[in-house]
Amino acid sequence: MNAHIFREYDIRGLVDKDLTIEVVELLGLGLGTMIRRKGGTSIVVGRDCRESSTRFRDALAKGLTATGLDVYDVGVVPTPLTYFAANTLPVDGLAMITGSHNPKEFNGFKIGAGKTTFHGPEIKELRRLIEAKDFATSNKPGKVTPYDIITPYNHFIRQTVKVGRKGMKIVIDAGNGTGGAIAVPLFESMGFDVVPLFCEMDADFPNHHPDPTVVENLQDLIKKVKEVKAEVGIAYDGDSDRIGVIDDQGNVLWGDQLMVLFSRYVLKESPGAAIIGEVKCSYTMYDDIAKHGGRPIMWKAGHSLIKSKMKEEHAELAGEMSGHIFFKHRYFGFDDAVYASARLLEILTHEKQSMSQLLSDVPKTFASPELRFDTTEEKKFAMVKRATEILRDAGHKVVDVDGVRVTFPDGWGLIRASNTQPILVLRYEASTEARVKEIQALIEKTVAQAQKEVGA
Repeated sequence: MNAHIFREYDIRGLVDKDLTIEVVELLGLGLGTMIRRKGGTSIVVGRDCRESSTRFRDALAKGLTATGLDVYDVGVVPTPLTYFAANTLPVDGLAMITGSHNPKEFNGFKIGAGKTTFHGPEIKELRRLIEAKDFATSNKPGKVTPYDIITPYNHFIRQTVKVGRKGMKIVIDAGNGTGGAIAVPLFESMGFDVVPLFCEMDADFPNHHPDPTVVENLQDLIKKVKEVKAEVGIAYDGDSDRIGVIDDQGNVLWGDQLMVLFSRYVLKESPGAAIIGEVKCSYTMYDDIAKHGGRPIMWKAGHSLIKSKMKEEHAELAGEMSGHIFFKHRYFGFDDAVYASARLLEILTHEKQSMSQLLSDVPKTFASPELRFDTTEEKKFAMVKRATEILRDAGHKVVDVDGVRVTFPDGWGLIRASNTQPILVLRYEASTEARVKEIQALIEKTVAQAQKEVGA
């Protein structure tokens, strides 16, 4: 078994190479054992539309039921519907089989006990159980029961999201992932004029890669929004836990800009609420949350890490640049792009201003894209540690919750080790382009010095 399939937030690998039927059955045995030893008796399992996901569902269920767990099979659904099932059904764990936005030769598993997904320590424990073949056994294997979660999910959103004016024209680009099949009929039933784009499920992703953080993948949506004069365009990633948004003028709104909008409305209903962003988010977002009476918290990126921090801080909302938006306010605290788009549409249907006007008062800044600095798996964290020391020793104000973010009154720079690749991620933002270049020069000089000193 390839140990690299065990990642920080999930399990991922190449189909039939890293992830074979035998490996997936072992994952089922390991996960089932963890849940059984916590006193659990049942689990919900969902899957995306990849061909391998059906085979993997069968293998995973074989392992899970061998430990005595009953399996509720919710079928082909967006990842958040499996989370929704874990939060609304009397089950003790969850498993979502999904390759997310990765090419079709990949697949993966988002898994957990209770209502939340595993990260770091639990995934390490799962690996230990499998390698030791330390599995729970049962004289009475569990059973697999198909379960319709889509109907209660739609009912929940229609009951709790209060739409204002009807007939708003919106475009939804599901990128041929799982989100379109849910979102289009749901929003039509709520009174929206929905223009669907690539909403048929096709794991070959024939039109564009389903990753809404990449501008090239949003070009069809931008064009369609302008062509049909829609008020907003909404894009989902392959498994619909990340959202991308285009305003009525065809501009892309990134995760931190959406968070400004969402946090203003959450704070109207929950004054003083804690709201979490990650280290790549704009300082204008943190300032805006504080200005509107919220308690902004900067934390590490990663869906499992954000969810556990939300629980710790009793936060009402959290978000990442990548389009993961987590609503605890009126919801369950997990990342759900269809639900986030419902909340966005709720805001727009009660506002007289257009989408582009709603954020016109946020100060304009200049930011670099995410820049990649190649290094090695062994040296990446050592380089970040040394860079942190260099910046701190020079008297700079630094935040080191996830990499190092050096902050100034008019901007910031970030050096962060990727959790999934042998690279450092660099990013800069400031009030002027000239200031961005100054911060970039400081960061690049620091990285070069750190690289030299750790011998990377």
